[in-house]
Amino acid sequence: MFWDLPQSLEVAGKAYEIDSDFRTVLRVLAAYGDPELSDSEKALVCLANVYIDIGAIPAAHLQEAYEAAVRFIDNGQEQEQRGPRSMDWEQDAPLIFPAVNGVAGFEVRSAEYMHWHTFLGCFMEVKDSVFSTVVRLRQKKNKRQKLDNAEREFWNGNWKICELKVKLSAAEQAEYDRLDKLFS
Repeated sequence: MFWDLPQSLEVAGKAYEIDSDFRTVLRVLAAYGDPELSDSEKALVCLANVYIDIGAIPAAHLQEAYEAAVRFIDNGQEQEQRGPRSMDWEQDAPLIFPAVNGVAGFEVRSAEYMHWHTFLGCFMEVKDSVFSTVVRLRQKKNKRQKLDNAEREFWNGNWKICELKVKLSAAEQAEYDRLDKLFS
């Protein structure tokens, strides 16, 4: 049912228990952002974290299990590629948690358990916060829209939290450093 918080996912007609805590999903999302991991490694991290007993799922059904896990993470919504990123779960964590806490009415990280969909619901209800301001400004810059004076002042005064950092693999970083030395 739509109003239930899933504790298992159906794969090839069989229900498999999942770890539905928000921290688990945040670990998966962090892996998705890791440039050192291949796409197949990211999928494996997802499967190993979301399913309580990944070994119980037949190898022939792992693709279906992965797709079910992604639907769970996306709260059953089809995700569209919308262009440049405007947030990063890891980088923005110091901004996200206070905003989510404000919606939830308590420190969510201190909760022994919070279902991912509950956390995501709180996240989607974040309104006026530093996090929402930063994301809005990033979106404007991504669309090449001009920031007004107050927005520009906020951006310039808080550029360390406003700028999305580019995550490079070790090889990419080494090449960047090599090129930087050449032109320095």
